[in-house]
Amino acid sequence: MKVLKKIGLSLLGLTAVLLIVSFFLPSKVTVVRSAVVKAPVSVVFEQVNMLQKWELWSPWHKIDPQMLLSYEGPDGGKDAKYNWFSNHPDVGNGSLTILESIPNKRIDTRMQFEGQGEGLAFYQFEETPEGTKITWTMETDMGSNPIGKYFGLMLDGMVGPDFERGLENLRAVVEQPTAAVR
Repeated sequence: MKVLKKIGLSLLGLTAVLLIVSFFLPSKVTVVRSAVVKAPVSVVFEQVNMLQKWELWSPWHKIDPQMLLSYEGPDGGKDAKYNWFSNHPDVGNGSLTILESIPNKRIDTRMQFEGQGEGLAFYQFEETPEGTKITWTMETDMGSNPIGKYFGLMLDGMVGPDFERGLENLRAVVEQPTAAVR
């Protein structure tokens, strides 16, 4: 009985420590990845600004090629939106809307994940001597839930590799000789 009591008190103490530590963890999480691609900024910008072109480079489209897509609003730019529907557990269902589009400079989006909240993503484009530097940033608020805050600590390691794959896919698309006419 003493052993069970010690185990119970140890678990209770560990839970209390984890709860107290969670109060000091950030609720806002940011994931950032960048790449330089050998293509004009206008070509790179168009691949991100025109949502139907995402099928060529988005890392999540490669995870589930059977994903269903629907588009709303304009073809690209502010208020363009697409919805995705997938049975794959790593993709799920959701939507992405372009909130702001500043030609060849920046695109701001809102991603809504069914049952998992939302996040903001930003794409910045910078002309460099080597081509175009694109920076993909995601910001999300994990709230005050202690489990959410601990999950937020792992988000960079979970989403960052997807961003890296997406940027590599984007590089492959825009560095092809025919990229300017797609």
